[in-house]
Amino acid sequence: MPSSTTAHASHHLLLRAAAARAQRRYREAEGLRATRGFSSPAGLHRRPWLARLRRALEKGLFELHYQPIVSLRDGSVSHHEALVRLADEPHGRLVSPGSFLPAAERYGLVREIDRLVLGRVAATLGREPGGSGPVAINLSTLSVTDGSMLGAIERALDRHGADPGQLIVEVTETAAISDMDRARDFCDGVRSLGCAVALDDFGSGFGSFQYLKHLPFDFLKIDGDFIRALPSSPTDQLVVKALVDVVAGMGRRTIAEFVGDAVTLELLRDFGVDHAQGFQVGMPAPRMIVTA
Repeated sequence: MPSSTTAHASHHLLLRAAAARAQRRYREAEGLRATRGFSSPAGLHRRPWLARLRRALEKGLFELHYQPIVSLRDGSVSHHEALVRLADEPHGRLVSPGSFLPAAERYGLVREIDRLVLGRVAATLGREPGGSGPVAINLSTLSVTDGSMLGAIERALDRHGADPGQLIVEVTETAAISDMDRARDFCDGVRSLGCAVALDDFGSGFGSFQYLKHLPFDFLKIDGDFIRALPSSPTDQLVVKALVDVVAGMGRRTIAEFVGDAVTLELLRDFGVDHAQGFQVGMPAPRMIVTA
């Protein structure tokens, strides 16, 4: 029978191999996008992004939609994730963050967008305390490594009288890779305010147990690359099982992203994943589902 050390090493190697695969897919996708520009939907690349994003910030043209995260134990809504949309297209068409956030990062405007999202979510939490449960916001790497961001979170919560326990801050694996020490200090600071931390997109880069060991967190979000083909991929199934085992052993909770069908949902439930997010369990919408 394999020892716990051997099992740990096997899980570690499995996750590193799967993460390398995910990173290759990411680089391929980035290369494809680089040849096309920021062009989804069609025609967006013909409009100058710097001026467009500045105008959107000045005119308040960003909107928030909320996607529910559902418990796989009883089907209840655990919390929502706030997702930003750009609303400056004709006929009310909304632009997805995948189209404009790379440009916002390139031009140094992503921190302003992060703070806008933070302020609106804090206002909602203060206005509707506990009505729809906690809300998660996803911060960019630039915000996570910005020494002033913790103070901004604290001020936003105080300004709107929001309960810190109702805010979940999502930190991507990319942020951890870019500066582990700052990411760890940031996560410690967020939790000291009374907020929760979620490690987002886990496995999207060269992820390993190193991040789980050094970053304080409450939720781990399994990257969608391991979820989309879960029913037909034995490797993805092994990765998800390994992550569930490790995270549960740490007393933390798992969230599967990009859950798109009932078969995948049932597999995740069988594997012991705690929560699910994706079109199968709930579409993003302008208003949250009232849970209280």
